[in-house]
Amino acid sequence: MADYAGDERWTKKKLVSNAFRLGVLCLSWYVLSAAENIISKIILTDFPFPLTASISHSAFIAVVLGPILRVWKVPPNPSYRKKYYFYVIVPLAFGKVMASFTSQFSLSKVPVSYAHTVKASMPIFTVILSRLILRERNSWKIYCSLLPIVGGIAVATVTEISFNALGLISALVSTFSFSLQNIFSKKAMNDIGMHHLRLLHELCKVGVFFLLPVWLLTDCVKWTGDDVSVKSPGLLFLLLFIDCFCNFAHGMVAFTIISMISPLSYSVANATKRIVVITMSLLTLKNPVTSINVLGMSIAICGVLLYNKVKLDQARNKEILPTRSTASLHQLVSERYSSVILNHNSATLVPADNLNLLASPYNPYGRQEMDGNSFDADRTTQHANGHVPMQAMPDFPKHRYQNV
Repeated sequence: MADYAGDERWTKKKLVSNAFRLGVLCLSWYVLSAAENIISKIILTDFPFPLTASISHSAFIAVVLGPILRVWKVPPNPSYRKKYYFYVIVPLAFGKVMASFTSQFSLSKVPVSYAHTVKASMPIFTVILSRLILRERNSWKIYCSLLPIVGGIAVATVTEISFNALGLISALVSTFSFSLQNIFSKKAMNDIGMHHLRLLHELCKVGVFFLLPVWLLTDCVKWTGDDVSVKSPGLLFLLLFIDCFCNFAHGMVAFTIISMISPLSYSVANATKRIVVITMSLLTLKNPVTSINVLGMSIAICGVLLYNKVKLDQARNKEILPTRSTASLHQLVSERYSSVILNHNSATLVPADNLNLLASPYNPYGRQEMDGNSFDADRTTQHANGHVPMQAMPDFPKHRYQNV
């Protein structure tokens, strides 16, 4: 009983610690994203080359993150097949650079507030893609809670003056690409156990490989013309360096958050981030704002709060399987397989090999003692009430027991 109370206190302490860490990461994520977008808008106003800004971001991460991973002693990439690399990692890298480029392109065409108002529609993309790709089911309450977010964003764009069709399309493509990236990044980290910072580093290296030929044939060629003029090259270079650093820190924080929460929760937190970015851009860049814009933002915030409440209620009602149990072997097997293996007319032993299969997750130590009961093959497992032996269990494949 004392051990159970100690485990419960440790669990609560761990939950509080994780919640505090997630809160700090989200706050840092919001500030870095706002700074990055505001500086990017200043750069692209004087230097309209979004592809240059995009490849600078990926190259900065590819160069700087490698030594940091070695200093932090981050585990190396796990071994995986080359087929998986080309079928998952390479498309994921392409999606990341596509999302980065279209995001920069939208900033070069429309104000930051409007671009991020459009991008705040990411939750609806993630819900649809998670349903189609991951077969993730959500209750009708979750779907309904997303409507105020999307509706509020739509209301905030009604009075947008600086409308540009290319800016709108590129913002939508960027939102869709980021949604795919979030889903498949989570899948890559779960499938092969790759560290989230290693995944970010790998994606940026492959991204530079994709962007470099296109960059040499487009922006570099334009630079040789007489139409390009920069007011202050030194200031532009300094702002580009700060922008790359903010994007680097923003990427590290974002991938850390992706590794901690589900894609849908990430997208909703991302919608909140959009509101922070829109507000900061309005205050710093002095974009005109109307009462309808404020109303739309307020509706979106209420939608986020409603979604969080629905998710919290769903988590409370969700049944979580234990990772450790103090029940006897017979109780565990009877509860899980009583309709299959109990036979009142037979008296045979459970094979010792099948006892080893019960090592996960209820007893991670295999054929060892658990709660004082030894897993000896010569002992007959009996029914708890009528002392009725169980029929021999068939040799089920091991994967049947991994998700018990």
